[in-house]
Parts: sequence; C-alpha cells; structure tokens
Amino acid sequence: MCCRATKLQAFAATLVFILFGQIVSLGQAGTTEKTRVVMLGTGTPLPDPNRSGPSTAIVVDTSAYIIDAGTGIVRRAAAAREKGVQALEPTNLRIAFLTHLHSDHTLGLPDLILTPWTMGRKEPLELYGPPGTRAMVNHILQAFAVDIETRTEGLEHSNKTGYKVNVHEIKAGVVYKDGRVTVTAFPSKHGPMAAFGYRFRTPDRIIVVTGDTSPTNAIIENCRGCDILIAEAYTKASFDLVSPAWQQYRLAFHTSAQQLGEIASEAKPGLLILSHRGNAGCDQAGTEECRKTGSEEEMLKEVRLAYPGKVVAGHDLDVY
Repeated sequence: MCCRATKLQAFAATLVFILFGQIVSLGQAGTTEKTRVVMLGTGTPLPDPNRSGPSTAIVVDTSAYIIDAGTGIVRRAAAAREKGVQALEPTNLRIAFLTHLHSDHTLGLPDLILTPWTMGRKEPLELYGPPGTRAMVNHILQAFAVDIETRTEGLEHSNKTGYKVNVHEIKAGVVYKDGRVTVTAFPSKHGPMAAFGYRFRTPDRIIVVTGDTSPTNAIIENCRGCDILIAEAYTKASFDLVSPAWQQYRLAFHTSAQQLGEIASEAKPGLLILSHRGNAGCDQAGTEECRKTGSEEEMLKEVRLAYPGKVVAGHDLDVY
C-alpha cells in the first residue's frame, strides 16, 4: 500500500508539473500576441491610391503608439479598428512620434490632432518629434482657429482639451516610458534635417523604426537581433535612370535596398519590413522603365542579394 501511494503521489506530482508547464508555455505564447505592428501607411510623396502616407502603429494591449503622420492616418486607423485592432479606435490616438518634418510624414498631423477630438477625444495629443515640431503644431492650431472656436463655442459643444497638443522636442536617448513601452530615439541621417529613428521595447518585443535615413550604424546598434526592423529604401536598378542631382539626393537622404540588406545582415532582425518604398527622380518621371526598376519585386531581390533573413514588403493595414 505504501509503495502504491508513493507511486500515485509521484504520478500526481508529474501530472501537475506537466500541466503547470503547459500553462506556463501557453502563457508565454500568449504574450507574443500582446504587441502588434500595424502598417497604417506605407507610401511616399508619390500619390499612390493604394498607399496612404507613411505611418506605423505599435499596439501594446489596448494602447497605441503612432510613428509619423502621413496622409489618411486617422481613416487608416479606423480601418484597422474594423479589422479587429480595437486599440486604433480614433479617439484612442493619444501618443505619437515624428521621425522628421518632411511633408509626407506630417501632412496627416492636422488630422491626428483634430479628427479624434471631433469624435470625442478629451486628452491632448502627446507628440514627440525633432526641433521644429512645436512651431509646426502652433501654426496648425492657428490655421484651424476658426474651426476650433466654432466647435467649442457653438452648438457642437466640443470639449476644450482634446484638440490641444503637448509637444516634446526630443534629443537622442529615452524619450518616453510607461508601463507598457520604453521608446528610445536615435539619430538618423536625412540630409541636413533633424531626424530620428525609434526603438520600442515592449514586454514581448523589440521593434525598430529607422525613419528616412542614409546608412548609419545607429540602426545596427539599436536593433542587434531585434524582433522587427521597419526600414525604407530605394532600388539601385532605378538609380542610374535619374539625373546626377537626384542621385546626389538619394545618397544624402536615403538607403539603397542592397545597403539595407547589408545593414540587416549585421543587425539580424527577426523580421525586416520594407516600407516607404521610394525612388526619387523616378517617382516624378513616372515612366514604365522607372516603374519596372523601382518595383517592390526589384527591391526585395536587391535586399536579398545581401540579406539571407526573413524580409517582407509592407502594405497598408498589414499586421505583424
């Protein structure tokens, strides 16, 4: 009887251990679903009807963190909500980061400031960006002064707080931290403009967004095996089709697909997402040869010449 009881106790202990192990395993698997990357806009200045202006959302549980504010941002957020990402309900858009102040990355800023407020957001937008962000916001609010006055003083009875913006002009380093995420800004190289990339550390993922930049070791240093690296690039195949002036611009402001592949080979992200695919000079020309040499397929091919890891081309409303 004693031996039988001992065996039963041992079996029970083993069963509890197995079950507990499964519970832990399931719990750990579940945490990988806590952070999602939503591509709100993957476009460039090119008015592509299939791609909104550049914007990415990092969603952690019920909180959304927006990087850049291209055209159509709030409508894309509403579309993501309809696809099941409830954190992107427009009134929940409260925290945003700008990589730089080029128009294609900021044309949606009035939308991000005013539309969620019109729909009922009461909290001011918390906006982080390079020097010049505060002046841009002040001018936006001044431009919409009649709208704001009419909505707050007239029959719409809009609240008097949700249209306001708390601007934080940043330097490199940790720029934001709460219970879900730590955001570190690092300098990018985008011509003479003040520009930053961002590293998001969440409970289950590290995500790096390069912003627009020519090659820089800061991308490698901030990724170093990160889960996701989101980067822009142009194709080398289209480079020789543009004027020397456009070639000079590309070299100073952007990264070629093969250069990005070389960077990714050192940074070693779990997943490389191509976004903001632009071919300056060719985009303006719009010729068939430019479209072919600047295609998504060509870009992926050039990246893979230098990078054997997992790489995808991002599209609007993709979720990773």
